[in-house]
Amino acid sequence: MKQFEEKTFTIPELKGISAKNIEEHLKLYSGYVKNANSILAKLPEYRGYTEADPFAPYVVGELSRRFSFEFDGMRNHEYYFKHFEGGSQMLAEGGALKKAIEEEFGSFDTWLANFKTLAMTRGVGWAMLVYDKASMRLLNNWNDEQHLGHLTGTSPVLALDMWEHSFVADYLPSGKKQYVEDFFTNVNWQNVEENFANATR
Repeated sequence: MKQFEEKTFTIPELKGISAKNIEEHLKLYSGYVKNANSILAKLPEYRGYTEADPFAPYVVGELSRRFSFEFDGMRNHEYYFKHFEGGSQMLAEGGALKKAIEEEFGSFDTWLANFKTLAMTRGVGWAMLVYDKASMRLLNNWNDEQHLGHLTGTSPVLALDMWEHSFVADYLPSGKKQYVEDFFTNVNWQNVEENFANATR
């Protein structure tokens, strides 16, 4: 069976987010990849029991639900870590992403303020900027945990991990807001612009 491949990331020294935290965070990402692969490998085995074992369909259903959690955990983290590669770089003035943000939200500063407010949502999850190709517009989106609340048909452009594991070791629970600020200090917007270009193709 075809397997998902674990990606590697070259992440420079970051403001506020320690190398140790990134190291531990990458281990979590690795677990999502392994778990997604394990579920896909196990599902055919249980499907073979569906007629003989009345409980087998429930197992298949629960494994399938769990797969969405593991798969989205894998993919969301790939966007997140990619944001840091190459070091901090500003969003290009006059670029396609900047123009799209201004068209949808009025100004980049307005979007950023709205997104930071979204990121402070209580509970664990992801603050996402996504592109909906059907309506050709950008949307801010909160994903509970990492697989609940996903907007069907949209493509991630920017993904900010707001699970406590992403910031508590460096910031403590009270430093959540500073973590969000430092995330944007560390972002390489060229990588975000690449996501936008891919989404709009």
